[in-house]
Amino acid sequence: MTLFNRRQKQDAQVDFQNLPRHIAIIMDGNGRWAKKRNMPRSYGHGVGAETFRTIATYCKEIGLEYLTVYAFSTENWKRSQEEVGAIMGLLKKYLLEAIGQMERDRVKMEFFGDLSALTPELQELCEQTREISKRYDGCQVNICLNYGGRDEIVRAAKAYAQDCLEGKADPNHLTEERFGGYLFSKGVPDPELIIRPSGELRLSNFLPWQSAYSEFYFTDVLWPDFDKEELHRAIAAFQHRSRRFGGV
Repeated sequence: MTLFNRRQKQDAQVDFQNLPRHIAIIMDGNGRWAKKRNMPRSYGHGVGAETFRTIATYCKEIGLEYLTVYAFSTENWKRSQEEVGAIMGLLKKYLLEAIGQMERDRVKMEFFGDLSALTPELQELCEQTREISKRYDGCQVNICLNYGGRDEIVRAAKAYAQDCLEGKADPNHLTEERFGGYLFSKGVPDPELIIRPSGELRLSNFLPWQSAYSEFYFTDVLWPDFDKEELHRAIAAFQHRSRRFGGV
């Protein structure tokens, strides 16, 4: 545990009346968690999926407006076929369960990323989840699938350029807000807090545009061990910071 985390563990008092609107999490450490227990990486992903379910449900309970999680990156296809297959199998299982429980839980779900690389079955499940979500208000969970931050910006630039060619947009009137409308996250406020478990100190191509003024919280806790108390520590750390946005 780093000295940075020791300081934060001393104070986990959360002001639940002053939560950030949007928290983003890089769900990292499933494989290492499994390796420590002499288990296959797929086992770690399974436990990590349950952790996600627990944290997402809790975020809804405390009144968080948006939760965005990094589930599968554009680079994750480089992993073994067995591991990728296990992750996709867990995704299918989760979506089927979520669709069956959405009327009860009433959690909106959205997906950021290029879903065309997924199987037709998974694409259909994602679309079905989106359609059901339109009926609900409240907490929205954004799942980043086949997502890469640079890829997102390039796709947005291409789409904007095409609109300029077709006369639908004027390059002389481009603003940050208008460009944001071409991103996967259009309509969603930028995350105030980004959490990365597992001890890594980088974004790994996660929300580079949206995180320009985000606060970061890093912890050595591996994702399968991430719990409500660790979330409290992250939020408490955020609430003790001074956000000046370049001002004094």
